[in-house]
Amino acid sequence: MERADVAQKRAERDGARGDRRWPALAVCLTASFMTLLDISIVNVALPSIKTGIDASQSGLQWVLSGYALTFGLVLVPAGRTGDVHSRRAVFLTGLALFTATSALAGAAQNEGWLVGARLLQGVAGGILVPQVSGFIQQMFQGAERGRAFGLLGATIGVSTAVGPLLGGLLIEAFGAHEGWRWVFYVNLPIGLAVLPLAHRLLPGPPKKEGGAEGRERRKGDLDPGGVLLLGAGTVVLLLPFVQEEQWSSPLKWLLVPLALLVLAVFVGWERRHARRGGEPLVDLGLFRQRSYGLGVLLSLLYFAGFTAIFFILTLYLQNGLHYSALEAGLSVMPFALGSGGAAAVGGRIVNRFGRPLVAFGLGMVIVGLLGTALAVHLDTGRTVGWATAAPLLLAGLGSGLVISPNQTLTLSEVPVARAGSAGGVLQTAQRIGSAAGIAAVGSVFFSKVNSRGADWPGGFQLGVLTSTGLAALALAVALIDILGGRNGDADAS
Repeated sequence: MERADVAQKRAERDGARGDRRWPALAVCLTASFMTLLDISIVNVALPSIKTGIDASQSGLQWVLSGYALTFGLVLVPAGRTGDVHSRRAVFLTGLALFTATSALAGAAQNEGWLVGARLLQGVAGGILVPQVSGFIQQMFQGAERGRAFGLLGATIGVSTAVGPLLGGLLIEAFGAHEGWRWVFYVNLPIGLAVLPLAHRLLPGPPKKEGGAEGRERRKGDLDPGGVLLLGAGTVVLLLPFVQEEQWSSPLKWLLVPLALLVLAVFVGWERRHARRGGEPLVDLGLFRQRSYGLGVLLSLLYFAGFTAIFFILTLYLQNGLHYSALEAGLSVMPFALGSGGAAAVGGRIVNRFGRPLVAFGLGMVIVGLLGTALAVHLDTGRTVGWATAAPLLLAGLGSGLVISPNQTLTLSEVPVARAGSAGGVLQTAQRIGSAAGIAAVGSVFFSKVNSRGADWPGGFQLGVLTSTGLAALALAVALIDILGGRNGDADAS
């Protein structure tokens, strides 16, 4: 009871009183939806972009991958900046920049302009997103925190899956030549409406430490050496995945061990920085908590599997079966509906069931994906969108029981003062997983499609089986956590 009272007083001190917390969360989720939507909505707009500004294949690849690259680059430093200074100020900065760069992307007159705008848009999204998990940690406790993370999980799942549908609707409404511009312009009214609400509703910064000692400590809190090393390691690790189609030489994979070396140097730097009394960018002690370390690994593996499904499904439907952008988007809707509904429920019950709920959700995802592969095997015609509806719905329901409960459990023991950077690490793992999964599943998909004269159904089935394998690895991690918890309880008794 005393801990709950202290948490409530802290929430009130930070300006997040009960009657304002849920509207403040709605503001956070709306902004988060915009940034995550822009990862998937552009997929169906690529043919329109190519028509509209005569973009090259390399340019189109950078429109997709450039956003993901810069998004992942700034997540952890931005999360730490919010922890140290003001989450509200960092959130507002990211939201304003995202709105402005969306307008810049929509007004692009050539390929270079659009790619540059997308790089800046990714930076803006990466600044904004880690503040959301930080605000949830700051504003909510106990079961309410689970509900809030459930709504965030629903936002992640729906934004990823509904992107192709919304993109298809916009292109259908505004035409193939100019429709792609509205994929970016759609963010403008949302961003302009949310900015003043965010300024009014979100809690301000906590009280600063006084005195010269407090001021001196805050100077070193952002750990610039750690920022540079983590940024370099993240970029080098992501590059061969996001450029997998454009860089044909296998030498690109040498960047992966180089990235791991840079990240190892980062770990050494962080330990040395902490020993000298500094505040490290990432508290490595968090990884000694089983819930956090295994939760981050599970998230990486799961996002590698589930994000790639939308990539290969859109390609199969549009290129293989000549679906329109709108028809392809509608075919993904069963997953989006299932994921959104189950995520909200999962957030409410995660404190009762814990990690077994995540394992159960992963089992549903695996069954649903196998059912999707079977449906495509049995029906290779234009009615395949109907044939895959039920198994995609099942996979979506399972996904909703994975994303938000896993996020709640992973961040459950993280101190509020570290919520932004810890959430940034988790989201960086999701972005790395997404990039690696799309590269791996896409490679399997294209190898099958190209090997037998455009075998689109065979390529899709093989890609889905690869995604299923990644989901099975995530399930193994969940089971390790469950068994480890039981063994720990047995040892304690």
